[in-house]
Amino acid sequence: MSSTTTDKPMDSDNVIVDDKYNIEAAEILANEAQHLPITEAAPLYEQLLTLFPTAAKYWKQYVEAHMAVNNDDATKQLFSRCLLNCLQIPLWRCYIRFIRKVNEKKGIEGQEETRKAFDFMLSYLGADIASGPVWMEYITFLKTLPAQNTQEESQRMTAVRKVYQKAIVTPTHHIEQLWKDYENFENSVSRQLAKGLLSEYQPKYNSARAVYRERKKYVDEIDWNMLAVPPSGSYKEELQWMVWKRLLAFEKGNPQRIDSASSNKRIIFTYEQCLMYLYHYPDIWYDYATWHAKTGSIDAAVKVFQRALKALPEMLRYAYAELEESRGAIQSAKKIYESLLGDGVNTTALAHIQFIRFLRRTEGVEAARKYFLDARKSPNCTYHVYVAYAMMAFCLDKDPKVAHNVFEAGLKRFMHEPVYILEYADFLTRLNDDRNIRALFERALSSLPPEESVEVWKRFTHFEQTYGDLASMLKVEQRRKEALSRTGEEGPSALEGSLQDVVSRYTFMDLWPCSSNDLDHLARQEWLAKNINKKMEKSALPNGPGSVDKVSTGLMSNSNVSAKVVYPDISKMVIYDPRQKSGMEILPSTTASSNLSNPIVSIVGGGTTNAFDEILKATPPALVAFLASLPAVEGPSPDVDIVLSICLQSDIPAGYTGKSGTSPAQLSGGPAPSLSDVSGSSKAHPILSGSSFKPTRDRQSGKRKDLDRQEDDETVTVQSQPLPRDVFRIRQIQKARGGTTSQTGSASYGSALSGDLSGSTG
Repeated sequence: MSSTTTDKPMDSDNVIVDDKYNIEAAEILANEAQHLPITEAAPLYEQLLTLFPTAAKYWKQYVEAHMAVNNDDATKQLFSRCLLNCLQIPLWRCYIRFIRKVNEKKGIEGQEETRKAFDFMLSYLGADIASGPVWMEYITFLKTLPAQNTQEESQRMTAVRKVYQKAIVTPTHHIEQLWKDYENFENSVSRQLAKGLLSEYQPKYNSARAVYRERKKYVDEIDWNMLAVPPSGSYKEELQWMVWKRLLAFEKGNPQRIDSASSNKRIIFTYEQCLMYLYHYPDIWYDYATWHAKTGSIDAAVKVFQRALKALPEMLRYAYAELEESRGAIQSAKKIYESLLGDGVNTTALAHIQFIRFLRRTEGVEAARKYFLDARKSPNCTYHVYVAYAMMAFCLDKDPKVAHNVFEAGLKRFMHEPVYILEYADFLTRLNDDRNIRALFERALSSLPPEESVEVWKRFTHFEQTYGDLASMLKVEQRRKEALSRTGEEGPSALEGSLQDVVSRYTFMDLWPCSSNDLDHLARQEWLAKNINKKMEKSALPNGPGSVDKVSTGLMSNSNVSAKVVYPDISKMVIYDPRQKSGMEILPSTTASSNLSNPIVSIVGGGTTNAFDEILKATPPALVAFLASLPAVEGPSPDVDIVLSICLQSDIPAGYTGKSGTSPAQLSGGPAPSLSDVSGSSKAHPILSGSSFKPTRDRQSGKRKDLDRQEDDETVTVQSQPLPRDVFRIRQIQKARGGTTSQTGSASYGSALSGDLSGSTG
């Protein structure tokens, strides 16, 4: 064998080392091994099967390589290692071929060995949906056995009948063929006897055939070539997991209504097959062991857990120990816990805690105390161990003095742990020891850095709010603000009192001293207060006439840009114009080319409508006006919360519109003008408070009547059509009118957001 040939498996080997469960590398390695002599291929197969111990196709390839060179002893050893862990028909049929080949020249003794091999195989794989050919092969083998006399012939026929009767009640792919063969067999033996036997087994066969059709739906979705790898969360793996879970649930329902022993055997077989592919899934192992325990087979459950620990060394140890403890096997459970503790160097804090609890349950308080004294000397003993032991002594052993001493001992090591401080404070609260609670908070806050003391300050404040007097309550709140203001989290306004403090002070559980709307309002105000001084670049603000004054003196004045908020570039914002977007389907296909310069007039004057018009008719006027004033955004979208907050707290300034319909604000990239700009009025319409966004129905209906009157009185060129509600269409209509309608004589519309629509004619 050349060096290049031997180098290839090494390359594949390197891939597997880098990615332990690399399926592609495993397939490459298996293909390479197939072309090597068995002496060179054996180490590669062993490496593959160490990673994939339930890969039946690799076991089959391995044993066939030995069978090809007649290594019978090695073949037997391989079968003894793989058969019971790989319940797959092709591998077991390979086993039958090997047994028949070995025993074909041994006469009656060899025939008996072969018969035992068939029985052995069918006892494990007889329930497989693909086992039909095995049943048929076994029956053919039995029929070929020699019979020296009538008694032997009768025994042979009886053996064949028994195998047939087992096969025709097993849901397999070949169940219909097996039933036909059984009918022919019985009729060939005795028509008189066949009638009674067939009528007896006909219902059982019908039931098995119906179950087969249902089972096939689940089995067809299984990937029988899948290798057992740890779950990675891929869709394919999750799909296979769901298919197996459905198949297991189907088998547990005993759809064929057979006896419990036979049903349990099928369930066991399904679990074993499932573990060939979901070998690294802890929930499958746990379900399997739990199912055994529920059916009363505790020993079988223990064996499942023992096998599971080989696949998942850490995951199921606690579940295994729990099972042993529940059945009274205390020493076995203790050994499992000790295996978790290991040599003590790499022991986790959780292992210490659970072992302390186990010792207290099984050996008493003193045993748990002794182990705790040893565990706290461990370099990996964290504050969790102290908290767990102290609370166990307090709640279960009713010994507050021991618990107090443990917390104090831990405080020397874990004063820097805020969570430990809070747990200690909870313990002292249960003791009603308010003096020591305050002392604990003072000691902790004097040593903790401000950025790590937030939760401790919060708990201290809550304690004073609950149990302290008003003076101490206010004093602690002020100290907390002073301490946290240095962290930058509270901002420069941290030292100022706020209504939120009062709300927090007089809240209890889910009871609040205000309504939910008030809470929402306070939350918005708190957010605005924290962001009021965040810097915004002046170049990014609108610079149109009358559009910056109120905003610049409001929320955005002297503010700092937050590193966490991405603001859109509004310097190049322009008013939305349908003519700018050639792809917008505003004009119907039949519109004359002469009207392209004035598309809106062509639509209104021509009497055509589209889906957009229908939507506008059903939309409240206030909402239409607001949406119409929104510019088209290209690039990063603005933060909705920021926009709404600014709108709620600011007055929208009014621009002005020239005869051409384009204001200086538009040319400079400022915001869209309000609806008052349409009439040419310079009067600004400020946005009202949040409550003004909801006009009453009567008020709104009155305004709609005003609009109707305006439409009736309109005498311009589009008098036969309702005046459109879209501000951009209105602007285009004004352009079309040109000089015939003056600014003072045009339709005047009120506040865009309040829904005030009034009409007047010049």
